[in-house]
Order: sequence, then C-alpha cells, then structure tokens
Amino acid sequence: MTADSNDSGPSWLDEVPERLAALDAAHLTRRRREVRPAAGASLWVDGRQMLAFCSNDYLGLSQHPAVRAAAIAGAQRYGVGSGASPMVSGHSEANAALERELAEVVGLERALYFYAGYATNASIVPALVGPGDALFSDALNHACLIDGARLSKADIHRFGHADLAQLAALLQASPARRKLVISDAVFSMDGDVADIPALVALCERHDALLLLDDAHGFGVCGPQGRGSLAAVARTGARASRRVLYMATLGKAAGVSGAFVAGSRVLVEWLLQKTRSYTFATAAPALLAESVRAALRAIRDEPAHLARLHANIAAFRAGIGPAIEGTGWTLLPSLTAIQALVIGANDEALRVMNTLADAGLWVPAIRPPTVPEGTARLRIALSAAHTPEDVATLLNALAAAARTRA
Repeated sequence: MTADSNDSGPSWLDEVPERLAALDAAHLTRRRREVRPAAGASLWVDGRQMLAFCSNDYLGLSQHPAVRAAAIAGAQRYGVGSGASPMVSGHSEANAALERELAEVVGLERALYFYAGYATNASIVPALVGPGDALFSDALNHACLIDGARLSKADIHRFGHADLAQLAALLQASPARRKLVISDAVFSMDGDVADIPALVALCERHDALLLLDDAHGFGVCGPQGRGSLAAVARTGARASRRVLYMATLGKAAGVSGAFVAGSRVLVEWLLQKTRSYTFATAAPALLAESVRAALRAIRDEPAHLARLHANIAAFRAGIGPAIEGTGWTLLPSLTAIQALVIGANDEALRVMNTLADAGLWVPAIRPPTVPEGTARLRIALSAAHTPEDVATLLNALAAAARTRA
C-alpha cells in the first residue's frame, strides 16, 4: 500500500451494502439456485426436487438422447474447445455445416453462428448503424437489443409496444439516411408476437432494415417450428432483403448459442464487422453437432411441438377459474410464455414462494425486467410437461389465489 493510498478514508464502495439493502427493501433482490435435471420437467433445486415452469427448453430437447449423443460424439471427434475466433481457426466443419442447415431451416440465403445470444444482438446492432443513423426500438425489446442500440451510438427512437402508428410517424420524421428497426418477434416477458408483415411493410416504405429477435419463436412458431418468419411466409416477409433474422439455440433447440440469417450480402457484412464474432472464441464444434441433432428432432419428431401446444391450450383453458376474483391478469399469448400479471413486487414473490412450498418453481419477474406495477409470474410451458403437470400447476395457482394477502 502506498503512502498516498485513500483506502483508509471514505469511499463510494462503502455505499454498496446500503444499495443492496435498498434492493432488498424494494423486493428486488435476486438469488441464484443450484440445479440439475431430474425426470421429465423436474429439476433438483438446492437439493430439492421441484416441478419446473421456469425453463426456456420449450421442446424438452436439452435431454433428448440424440442431442446428448451428438455432443458426446462431437467431443470425441473435435475435442472440447474450439481454440480460437471463427476468423482464425475456430470455424470448424461442424459449425460450417450448422450454418448451412440453419439457413435452410429458416428459408434465408445465409446464416452466421454465434457462441451466445446476448453477445449476438449487443454486437450486430452496432455493426449495422452508428452515429448519425437512426434506430427505432420497441419499448418491450429484450435487454440485449437495448444494449446493442446504446453501443451503436445511433439516434435511438423508442416507440410504444407494438404501436405501429407511432413507429410510422417516427420513420417518416427521421432525416437519417440509414434506418434500423429492432424488435422481438415473440416478446420474452409477455409472450405476444410482433406484427411482422406490418413491420416489414413499414421498412419497405421508409427504406429501413428490420432486425427481428426470434429467440422465443424459433422451434416453436411456424410450420415444423421453423420460426416466426416462416409463420408469415405467405406474406412475402421472408423474401424481403430488408429482414435480418436472429434466433437463439439455447431455448427450443435445447443447446446453446445463436445465429443471424438474411441475405448473403448482409450476413457477409456482419461477418466482417461484428466484434463479438471477430474477437471472441468460437462455439465448440460439439455444441454445433448437438444443435444439428436438435434441428433433426424438430423436423422429424412433430410430437414435441404438438405436446407443447396441447399444454398451452390446457393451461389457458383452466386458468380462468383458478384465479377468479384475484385481479390477476393472464396476458394474451399462444406461445410457450404465459405471463400472469400480479402487480406488486411483494405479492408476486408471495405467490412464487407459495408455489415453491408446494414443490413448483415458477419465477416471479419484477422491475426493471418488466414495467413498474406489472410484477408477474412468467410461466414457461414445455413439451416435457405432462397433462398432469399442467393440472398440478393450475391447482397450485388456485390454492395460492385462495390464500392471497
């Protein structure tokens, strides 16, 4: 320690305990839990087996025998790590094959495979627009899109959630030569779906590019789970050169990573200019092999998707009587994400803990992830759930409703 060290005097670091206490007082403290898979849709959570409605493993593919076997075979063939950036020696033949297959699945010219979803959006947005350009962001976009927008240093225009009239007015008023619209395709905390044809039409009219984040739609929406763009293929949106499509591979695909797909020229630009692609170590080939197996399961085993949609229908059919008279609101959604808005942070936590006491893990989502006053249970349904699991959840919610404060 040097003579002029300030460690003995007051420091802003002394405020950290108080700031943590303030989070706790506002019922905003979060904590991690140690988990490992159990049978079906259950998890061992801190040593206790619980029925889980918290995972984005919407098709249950993370435990699929063929997906697990592909990881083992990939490790035996390629080793565990990739060793370098894709631009050096990390772009394995497995990763290359996966990119070709992803482009084919979503019906676009080319795909680029990234090691993580958050890093994908945080870096591709600054690769597309910069200072002096204009960026238009839905108010409920995921944090990775928001961070990407901030990193771009473009002029950010935030429009109300799904408010296409406001977006049109903002696009019309913008003098910027380069315009980028960014939007979730399936919104992660509400479960609703963007009006993709209308977004594409606005981008066509105003010479803008549309970046769609389909993290929660790929594998779940559209024919054979080919994603939200495929769901509206008849409109021609997928053929537009103004669409860049991003999706993650750690949710319905059950593995890890993400990809971006679009026209050959746009994907080539991203390959050249995206910092998280150029400077980060590539995803290991064993993961690419696992994703390839997951894509085959999504294509060849439609029962997974059918079970998921049956579970969604059963839950929505039974939730009304379960929560009658509570003032809680189930948001409209035909996706795996079912948001039960409770309101106050402490009440959402109480309901979460009541369900936990009954052996169910259903996470309470609070600000800043969602707007103030809209704390909720984010119920994630999966093909791994049985009809009995869904009935157990409905009964537990009904019991929690009867004992609410």
